[in-house]
Amino acid sequence: MQVQSERRSDTGTVRSSALARPVFAALDLGTNNCRLLIARAAPGGFRVIDAFSRIVRLGEGLSRNDRLSDIAMQRTLAALKVCGSKIERRGVTSVRAVATEACRRAKNCNEFVDAVERETGIAIEIISTEEEGRLALAGCASLLDPKVPHAIVFDIGGGSTELMWLALERGRPPRIIDQTSIQCGVIGLTERFGGNDVSPGAYRRMVEDVANAIAPFEARNGIRAHVERGAVQMLGTSGTVTTLAGVNLGLGRYERNAVDGSYLRLKDARAVTERLVALDFDGRARHPCIGQERADLVVAGCAVLEAICDCWPVERLRIADRGLREGILVELIGSARD
Repeated sequence: MQVQSERRSDTGTVRSSALARPVFAALDLGTNNCRLLIARAAPGGFRVIDAFSRIVRLGEGLSRNDRLSDIAMQRTLAALKVCGSKIERRGVTSVRAVATEACRRAKNCNEFVDAVERETGIAIEIISTEEEGRLALAGCASLLDPKVPHAIVFDIGGGSTELMWLALERGRPPRIIDQTSIQCGVIGLTERFGGNDVSPGAYRRMVEDVANAIAPFEARNGIRAHVERGAVQMLGTSGTVTTLAGVNLGLGRYERNAVDGSYLRLKDARAVTERLVALDFDGRARHPCIGQERADLVVAGCAVLEAICDCWPVERLRIADRGLREGILVELIGSARD
């Protein structure tokens, strides 16, 4: 799958020949982020013509009372209004907007979804963990190596972490053998263990909690034995892995083109994790690949990644700065062509 940018004329306007083509939009409302991609079909994939991303922390406080808070809904609604304006301005002809763990868990999710449609015109679909994993895989599967017979694909989210165990054969799409969703996301872990100043003991307890959550998945699939034979690759798609890759590369600012598709050796991931966990909130916030909004959450993400790597010590991790939104676009464009 190729992702391209829209070409514009010298006047800065999209050429009229492009305007006649269908326009597709994919919106991913997660526990932490609200993200939108608007694109047109292009040879081998699609061309992005607009995008939006904002940290909204919709799931903030959800672990305490299973309800979306008023302030979190207000933040999210403000972001979705921006998305609605972009969808209208770009003349989108087909849109799919999905919500994941926060809305799956919240007792008041229906009233929130109704308010979103009423105030923004966006109809949000609350999808299952299985559908979330399937769409994320559709968006990043092109980064898998067909010569390696198995793969672990994971997505560390705000409210949960999705894990998939795949079989790969040349000339065929990846086949999901098993998948699971564990209640270990960066917002929930941060609320339980802290995020501003995390003690070594609290960090180890985070790692242990995640390890206990993924143990049944390993037990029923015997993945580690395949890892020991060198028959497993690992692909991660989340803010945690892209952040660690950016830090490891020493980027002065986050650059998607440098990170997406890159490899992060597990020993380097551990070294970066040690550095970040040792810093205080301000030290992490000053890093250009982390910033103020993620500085409290990145430690929890590191704990999830460390538990995954402890369980399945694959030599290196491939990084995907793509996933659910891209998977939605691939399917929308495919349906339009049928």
